[in-house]
Parts: sequence; structure tokens; C-alpha cells
Amino acid sequence: MKITAGIDIGGTNTVIGFVNKEGKCFVEKTTSTTEFKEVEKYLEKVSSIINDELAANPDWELCGIGVGAPNANFHKGTIEEAPNLLWKGKVPFCELLGKFYPELPIAITNDANAAAMGELKFGKGKGLKDFAVITLGTGLGSGIVVNGDLVYGHDGFAGELGHTIVKPGGRLCGCGKKGCLETYVSATAVVRSMFEILCNSNKPSRLRDIPYNKMTSLDVELALKEGDELAKECYDYTGKILGMKLADLACHTSPSHVFLFGGAAKAGDLIIKPAKESMEEFLLPIFRNKISIELSGLMNENAAVLGASALAWNEIEKQEN
Repeated sequence: MKITAGIDIGGTNTVIGFVNKEGKCFVEKTTSTTEFKEVEKYLEKVSSIINDELAANPDWELCGIGVGAPNANFHKGTIEEAPNLLWKGKVPFCELLGKFYPELPIAITNDANAAAMGELKFGKGKGLKDFAVITLGTGLGSGIVVNGDLVYGHDGFAGELGHTIVKPGGRLCGCGKKGCLETYVSATAVVRSMFEILCNSNKPSRLRDIPYNKMTSLDVELALKEGDELAKECYDYTGKILGMKLADLACHTSPSHVFLFGGAAKAGDLIIKPAKESMEEFLLPIFRNKISIELSGLMNENAAVLGASALAWNEIEKQEN
């Protein structure tokens, strides 16, 4: 059976999965990312995990490896200045991993692009040519597909919708700029907005009893489902800003669909409805009523592993064609 290995590199742990062409993940293994200060030692561990699984499953034929990692550059096969990894500078990740598997195609991209590739190959994006995946976690990531291919740009870093400006001089972002979209639309942003609303209103809310450093976006979501008026104001505000930026995206790429993924996306219609209304309001008339906003088809899957694996399958298909 032909398989690819999908590697999801997180700041704390790495997950390695083995996935067939239909998107079925057979085995997942986890190892520490932070344990290894040298990337070479880390790759020795990763390759040993892969080799052990291949030895345990002699009917498998490893055809390629895909990697999802922060600050990954698809064109160069590098991880560049990733703030949450111990390996600093420009790491030639694919070149180093390729020393263990010189005959295999190996590709790397960031986690949001991997999510978009997973959607394209295994999710609701199958059969679509133009769509975007918005990942709503601690920050906001985006992967954009145009004419059936991921958009990387000339330097490999295209598609950073989360770091486009919503409000000049606004909230401080982890990237160092102020007013980025992800400071207004993400799990973290929901909490920031909620506290601003609580401070500026005298209305009752069950959320007033939760300290700032303890509140999560799930708390806000649950409050909204219980009819909390201020929680609704928070999600309406968040959705409106997301919709405004999706209207901008439509002018650039004209997607038929936008798929939301991640913890904050689990609010479903609570975020989708205000986002859709806002998007339609701000859209150029020629784009109105043409774009669907939906939850990702991989919400209940390990999308990071599937996305990384899909990246490898995509490279294999390119070689075959």
C-alpha cells in the first residue's frame, strides 16, 4: 500500500502520521519538539519513528513526506526565523531530512497552507478550484487556493491575511505591528474583545466573574449559547471584522468558498452568520451572493497531519504528470 508521512511540527510536540491517497490516517506518533536543541538530532528521532513504522508494516510503500511547520518556506524547503522553535535562523529542513530519504519527494509549508492543501485533497475543497481556508486558533492563519494550486508568492510566504491591517495603530500583534486582523479575529482576539465590551458596558454577564488570564474563547461561546447579550455583541463584532477582510480577499482572488477551521471556528453559525452578513455588505456588487462561508470538512480530523500528507501527495502527482 502506498502511503505518505505527514509531519506536523508544533512549538511543543511533533505529530507524525501515515496517510494513504484517500486521506485515511493509519498510525499517528508523537515526539517532543522542544527536547532537541539541534535540528539534526530532532530529524534523527523523526526518521527513527518513520523507519520503525515502516518496519512494523512491511506492506507499506513510503512515497513522500510532507511537513507543516511555522514560518516554513515551500519554495526553499526552509524554516525561517520561527519564533516558537529552538532552531533559529534559516533551517534547510527539507535538505536535512532528505539525507535520510534521498529518493523521496519532500515538501514543507506553513500550517495554514497545509490545512488548505488538506481541504483540497481530502475535505470540502475536493473538486473546487478557488477557495480559502481561514484557521482561527491563537492567531489567524490563511491558505489560499487559486486555479487549483496553493498561492505561495515569489518568496514562499504569500497568503498572510492575518497580518493585514484592520485598524492602523490598533491592538499590538505578536508580529510587532499594530492593528493586524488576527488581533481582532482569533481565539485570543475574542477574549480581548470580550473584556473591552465588559469594560464599556454596565449590562450583566456571567463572564464578569472570570479573570482575564483565565477566560477562553470557549467561555465566550458558551455564554453566547446561554443567551448572554454581551457575548453576542462580541461575536457580532468579531464576525463583522472577519467579513470585512473576506470582502477584500474576494477582490484579490474571487473564491467560491471560504472554509473556517480551528478552535474559534467551532462556534459555527455564531461566527459564520455575522461574517457572512458583513462580507456581503462590504463586497463589490459583482461578487455578492457568490461566496459560501462554511466550516472545514476536516474539523473532526487531525487536519495538520492530513494537510502535511496532502502536500506530499500533491508533489507526487506533479511528478507523475
